[in-house]
Amino acid sequence: MPPILQRLQQATKMSRRKILLLVLGCSTLSLLIHQGAQLSWYPKLFPLSCPPLQDSPPRPKHMTVAFLKTHKTAGTTVQNILFRFAERHNLTVALPHPSCEHQFCYPRNFSAHFVHPATRPPHVLASHLRFDRAELQRLMPPGTVYVTILREPAAMFESLFSYYNQYCPAFRRVPNASLEAFLRAPEAYYRAGEHFAMFAHNTLAYDLGGDNERSPRDDAAYLAGLIRQVEEVFSLVMIAEYFDESLVLLRRLLAWDLDDVLYARLNARAASSRLAAIPAALARAARAWNALDAGLYDHFNATFWRRVASAGRACVEREARELREARERLLRRCFGDEPVLRPAAQIRTKQLQPWQPSRKVDIMGYDLPSGRAGPATEACLKLAMPEVQYSSYLLRKQKRRGGMRLRPEPVLDNPPPRPIRALRPGH
Repeated sequence: MPPILQRLQQATKMSRRKILLLVLGCSTLSLLIHQGAQLSWYPKLFPLSCPPLQDSPPRPKHMTVAFLKTHKTAGTTVQNILFRFAERHNLTVALPHPSCEHQFCYPRNFSAHFVHPATRPPHVLASHLRFDRAELQRLMPPGTVYVTILREPAAMFESLFSYYNQYCPAFRRVPNASLEAFLRAPEAYYRAGEHFAMFAHNTLAYDLGGDNERSPRDDAAYLAGLIRQVEEVFSLVMIAEYFDESLVLLRRLLAWDLDDVLYARLNARAASSRLAAIPAALARAARAWNALDAGLYDHFNATFWRRVASAGRACVEREARELREARERLLRRCFGDEPVLRPAAQIRTKQLQPWQPSRKVDIMGYDLPSGRAGPATEACLKLAMPEVQYSSYLLRKQKRRGGMRLRPEPVLDNPPPRPIRALRPGH
C-alpha cells in the first residue's frame, strides 16, 4: 500500500480493504463526473507527476484570468485553451464589440467600452488588445491572475513580416518582400505613426502598453521601467519557445489539471510561408532593430527559467513530457491516426477553416474525419476551432444565456480602422 494510504489507514483505523474500496469509489466517481462535464469527454489522461507539498492544502481551480494575447507568439493556442476552460466551467469570456471585430479595437489603447455588454462582467479575457492597466482592472474582478507570452524577437519579427506583409506600409515598401532588405536599412521603409506601424517595430513593447519608439541604447532606464511595470501586473510571463513548460507553470499557477491545458497548435503558417531557419546575421539585425523587444525577452526568459528551477526543473520537464504524450493521444482521437495540419482549402469543415491574411501566406488547420458526431466530435471541433469562429460562437452563446436578442449591433462612436479581414479559402 502506498505511504499516503498507510497514513490514511492509521488516522482512520479503517481496514486495508475499506481503504482500497474508498479509493476505487472516489476514482470512479471522479471519472464519471469528468466524463459527463460539457466538452470534457476524455478521462484524466495521466496522473500529476509533481503534486504539491504534502503540507499544502489543495487549492480550488482559479477561475478569473486575463491573458494579454501578444502578436505572433502562439497566443491563439493559449486563447483556445482559455476559451475551452471557460466553456467547461460556464464562465463568462470578455469579447470585443462587433465594431472592433475579433480584437479589442487594437491598435488603440484598451478601454472597457470595447467589451460587448453581453460578456460583462467577465471571468476570462484572452483577445488581442493594447495593454492598459487601469482599464483592465476596472473590467476584471479582484483576484484576477494576469498572464502573457513572449517570443524570441528575431523569430517573431520574421513571422510579423510574413503575416502582415500586405497590410503594414513599412513592409509593403520593401522590394520583393525581402526581409533581408528591410533589416539592412529599416529606417528607409519605416514611418512611425503610420497605420499598423507597430507591427514593424518593437511589437511586444507596444502590445504591453509601452512606447515602441524608445531605444534601450539611448535610454536604458525606460526598458527597466517597462520591465518593472510588467512584473507588477503579470503573475506569469510565458515563453513561446518553451510552450509546454510554460503551460505546466500556468496550470500550477492556476491550480488546474494538466488536461485543462491540452491543445492543438493553431494559426500556424505552412512551411512554404516561413523561413526554415533565420541566418545568424539576419537574427542579429532583427534584434538590433527591435532592441526594446529583445531586452524584454531576455529579461523574462531569464526569470522564466528561475521560475522553472523554483518549481523543480526535473518535475516541470516530466510534466511537459507527459503533456506532449497526452496531446498526441488526443490529436489522434480527434483527427485520425496520423493527424496533420492542412491548408485551409483542404479543410471541409467550415468552422475549422483558418483566417488567411493574404494570398502569399498559408495558415494551416485541422479537419475532422467525416462521419463523426456527438460530444467527442464537439470537443474536437473546439480543440481546433480558429479564433474568429470561436469568438463569434462564444458571443452568440453568451448573448443567448443573457437573454439578449440576436440582432445587428450598434456601431461604436469613433470606431478604429477596420482590422485586417480574412481571405476566403482558396482565394
